[in-house]
Amino acid sequence: MSLLILSASDVDRVASSLAPDDLQLLMAQVFGRLSVRPGPPGTISMPPRLSIRTNNHTVLFMPARIGAFPTKTGVEGSGGDTAIKIVSVPSSKDDAKGLPGTTLVLDEHTGAAKAVINARKLTALRNAAGSLLSTSLVGPSNPQTVVAFGAGQQIASHLDLHLGHLRTISRCIIVNRTLNERAATLRSKLTSNFPEIEIVLLSSNEDVAQIESAVQSADIIIAATSSTAPLFPSSWVKTGTHVILIGSYKPEMREVDRDLILRSIQPNGGKLLVDSREACLHEAGELIDAQIKSEQMTEIGELIPMDESGQVALGSYHELLVAKRARASAHNFNGPVTIFKSVGIGLQDVAIASAIVDKALSTGNIGTVIADYDT
Repeated sequence: MSLLILSASDVDRVASSLAPDDLQLLMAQVFGRLSVRPGPPGTISMPPRLSIRTNNHTVLFMPARIGAFPTKTGVEGSGGDTAIKIVSVPSSKDDAKGLPGTTLVLDEHTGAAKAVINARKLTALRNAAGSLLSTSLVGPSNPQTVVAFGAGQQIASHLDLHLGHLRTISRCIIVNRTLNERAATLRSKLTSNFPEIEIVLLSSNEDVAQIESAVQSADIIIAATSSTAPLFPSSWVKTGTHVILIGSYKPEMREVDRDLILRSIQPNGGKLLVDSREACLHEAGELIDAQIKSEQMTEIGELIPMDESGQVALGSYHELLVAKRARASAHNFNGPVTIFKSVGIGLQDVAIASAIVDKALSTGNIGTVIADYDT
């Protein structure tokens, strides 16, 4: 049996050919399957991650499987996918390239390894696709200004998808601790890719007044930092803004304050979306700090209409995406907001890795094939 090897450049090439619509539909499928209650046995499997400490890293092993979904008539829906992602988290915080990561995809019929994929950017891509889905489902229609905190791969992927998909955006403001080379490179790349959009870069250490003004103008706010203190106060955020929180994954981490979280559970417009209730209850520092209860959260998958075969019901799904929602109020800063808090789930890794492999194989001439790997 052959083995496909996809390098970082191979992954970039394949990922660039995936349309935002296709990526958010992929995540809709994942989240919808996760939120099916109760699901048939074997529909999904996400064992607890295993960690091993080395001298310089903590190595995380994260297996997951999306199984075939049997219909009421006994006919199987989509075929299953199984993969394991291995990520090495450096002890030092100075790594500018992101986390070393590899995903191993298995062949469903033989159980043998089917593909080995460089996963440095895949985590950011699957997070960005999930976040774009949240924006499409509950964010304001026709947003004009997006503000992003951070300048790493997560923010790069989020902005690439949001600016490419939401054609009404005319201004993008990036807030980073320092105006370093990585932030400047991101601004340059976005300016080149989206010349019609004004791209502004601010330092959170110097431009407080400008940051306040930026946040006040935002229709969408995206945060992907390792902060343990709120990046901005709730009083800066106007009513109706959609806030995407990616950075925190430990109880002591938080990117926004308690007041903003509580605004997302206000009636008449508030919505607190999460990727997984169980994961966010234990890992999302902002929600833990605000003492949010399980019933106050909505899993994003609960918004996705599913048919009996375990697939997204496309007609109803597209109706949700085109539904008109009011733009954020320019004069009210204490009303309800929408928030999507994501800590990431293993099923997303399986889905994005399998999609990349399938696209590479169907395109041809991408990656390296070891023809006699298992003979």
